Amino acid sequence: MPEPVDSFYQIVGFHFKVTFQGLPGAQDFDLRFQAVSGLDTQLETESLKEGGENRFTHTLPGRVSYGSLQLKRGLLTPNQSGLTKWLRDAFQHLKIKPLATVTVDLLDENHKVLVQWNLAHVWPKSWKIAELNAERSEVLIETLELNYNRFEYKIP
Repeated sequence: MPEPVDSFYQIVGFHFKVTFQGLPGAQDFDLRFQAVSGLDTQLETESLKEGGENRFTHTLPGRVSYGSLQLKRGLLTPNQSGLTKWLRDAFQHLKIKPLATVTVDLLDENHKVLVQWNLAHVWPKSWKIAELNAERSEVLIETLELNYNRFEYKIP
């Protein structure tokens, strides 16, 4: 018997928030990004050749690997952002202070969490500023690339 149409809910990917737990000086606007990507994981594999068996090679699961988290946002006033200070400390002063947890929440239309990713041991890997171009009137975008050791996928 087919399910009623009302029970089918497709999740949209444009309503989310990012929280940096333990980030000193974090402001409300430090949580606002226009794009988040890099929530990916894969199992590495190992090939094993069995002696006497020449027809195939065994493929075994190995360790789990994770991508890098990419965050994009409009450039903010640098002296007001705790996140910008954390990035400056890392790239200009080589004071790399990993954050224990960064949380990415996917929200529904009532701002309730549908899906949550908790990323562990997060540190800045790259910080890019978009092209400065006098012929365009665009918001200047900064892209942050953060490394993380693992993530936990949660459905509240």
